[in-house]
Amino acid sequence: METPVIDFHIHLVRYEPPSASLMELMDRSFPTRADYEAFEAAYSDPEAFVRLMTDSGLDYGVILAEDAPLTTGRAPNELVAEFCAGREQLIPFCTVNPHLDPEPLKTLKTYCGERGFKGLKLYPTYNHFYPNEAKMYPLYGLAQEMGVPVLFHTGSSVFRHARIKYGNPIFFDDVAQDFPRLNIVLAHGGRGAWYDEAMTMVRLHRNVSIDVTGLPVRKLPQYFPDIDRFSDSFLFGTDWPQVVIKDSIAKFSRIGLSPESREKILGGNAARLLGLI
Repeated sequence: METPVIDFHIHLVRYEPPSASLMELMDRSFPTRADYEAFEAAYSDPEAFVRLMTDSGLDYGVILAEDAPLTTGRAPNELVAEFCAGREQLIPFCTVNPHLDPEPLKTLKTYCGERGFKGLKLYPTYNHFYPNEAKMYPLYGLAQEMGVPVLFHTGSSVFRHARIKYGNPIFFDDVAQDFPRLNIVLAHGGRGAWYDEAMTMVRLHRNVSIDVTGLPVRKLPQYFPDIDRFSDSFLFGTDWPQVVIKDSIAKFSRIGLSPESREKILGGNAARLLGLI
């Protein structure tokens, strides 16, 4: 069986509502607001997005919920459920905002236990909490018990009201040790300030991986010199709609990794975490 190509980090194109900061980013990314609105209208249709994935060379994409009204806006769990429904190429991840969700354990049980979601995405820098806070431990314990991978935003952010101090990967030393069977994925690999800290977590803990989303692909060997040697612990992702998926895959294939490492990072590792193989 051929190893699938998997994008481990995709956002919805439509937020309900988006923050002012997110719309400012869209205005910088598109020639005009009308161009963005046309793009949003087109790819709010999941069938159109699946066609884009196929044309780009993707077999599967992880679609992320987000509940961060202070920073980016809201892409609720239910909106992700509707977008992914009946489409096996789309793999939904739910979210919990620990300040707004009165029953986070119930949310995880509902979406990952009953609704077919495959993982949990958490946003410490957007929701303003340290990953190793005691109040988060019951959620991690349940995720570990259920075999649900948890993807955390780490590192920098361009959005107003983000607090970067919560994004240091060093906090996962506690989480990884206290939950040794929990699959922890560090989105963005500590982007900006903390590449070495993220890599240290990978070296120390077998249950920690790095998602290279949102990083300039050609610089990955510079940021993570041991990426080839630790290829079992890296995952490919794009952060769509911020990048062109097809271009990102092509660039990744040219950074000089061994064929075995390239196959693992482009999809093999994600397929294992998601239970696809």
